[in-house]
Amino acid sequence: MDVQLQAAIKQQVVGLVATDPLRILGLEVILSKDSASSVVSLTVPVALHTFDLTVLLIDADSAPELFELLGVFRKIRPDLRLIVLGRTNEQDFVQRVIGAGAKGYLSHDAKESDIRLCIEVVRDGSMWAPRKVLARLIEAAPSALTKAPQAAEAKFTEREGQVLNLLIEGRPNRDIAMTLGIDEGTVKAHVSRLMRKVGVGNRTALTMHFLSSNRPMN
Repeated sequence: MDVQLQAAIKQQVVGLVATDPLRILGLEVILSKDSASSVVSLTVPVALHTFDLTVLLIDADSAPELFELLGVFRKIRPDLRLIVLGRTNEQDFVQRVIGAGAKGYLSHDAKESDIRLCIEVVRDGSMWAPRKVLARLIEAAPSALTKAPQAAEAKFTEREGQVLNLLIEGRPNRDIAMTLGIDEGTVKAHVSRLMRKVGVGNRTALTMHFLSSNRPMN
């Protein structure tokens, strides 16, 4: 078996759709600093179905039919979390990318730390995009954020408030766990309880609800 394939089986796998050799190498180097992640290019035969891919990075420059490609991946692997890499932070374009099903967007000049954090946040089930784009998404879908009338009266424990504050900051489970001195399983349990109390079905909706309400946390 190919060495790259053997290594990927032992780690959390990030798929990559890109044709620029320098960009591929750069992403491999960046993610190699995280021993828990491995990059597999989708030029590797059967990579899409052989590995337990959780996240897929798509370089917009390598996908002329980007939105059609996003639709294809959503159809054949609806569980796959998609992140698009692009040249622009133009809000209309980024909003269209998110609306097409991507869970994250990064510009080509994103910092290494932001790339690693984006992957971890998206893998945890949240969304990563410029704050202005998130604000526009909130404005564009107010009904989705007001389906939880119990949210205004929901009472949170001190620990739940701490978890929520860090979640709103865009911190992944691992960082939240380290900051609060608890394990990741406990973080996930707190997030699940928060979603039930607020009445939303996922982490992104939970975060966006509080970004839009500006409700202070303890």
